[in-house]
Amino acid sequence: MNPLATWKIRILAALLVIQPVMAGSDFDAVDGPNVRVMRHEDGSRAMFTRSPDSKTLTKKTFSANGVMTMLTVYKMDANQNPLGGKIYDGQNNELFKVSYGYQKSTGLLVQEKMFDARTRRINPANGAEMPVQLVVYLYDAEGKRSAPIIYNLLPGKTFEEVFGVKSSALETNPFKESGRKR
Repeated sequence: MNPLATWKIRILAALLVIQPVMAGSDFDAVDGPNVRVMRHEDGSRAMFTRSPDSKTLTKKTFSANGVMTMLTVYKMDANQNPLGGKIYDGQNNELFKVSYGYQKSTGLLVQEKMFDARTRRINPANGAEMPVQLVVYLYDAEGKRSAPIIYNLLPGKTFEEVFGVKSSALETNPFKESGRKR
């Protein structure tokens, strides 16, 4: 491998490791070719950063005073749809693993499974890992997605009670062109 390329890879890897530590400076980020910032009316922000190869999308959510409250890292498919992801709290503690399921014939998101990253829960009926939350989406004849149908499989606080949103699914991919098919 070219020594210059090796050096660039090491620098990039170091920046990716340091990035969560510098989260406060991300609050003031601006849109760019691989960055999109969504500013909300309450002063909070969501910053999306995609990797140059578009295989990873990172979403950082900040409170109005600039404190990172949630970090979500999505692994994307060739159509820029999330395949899976990990959700961290503001202190970079991994909370959940998420997988997304799509209908083969249409490519539309139909299911989201959220697993507890801290405690592996096994379904006694089949021995498989059990999600703590299942989100199902239905579509009408025009392809318009329904509100999420949420199944919380364990007692306690819901994802919405903790994070203020019903699902970890992307409402829209901020890097997709508006005319492209989902």
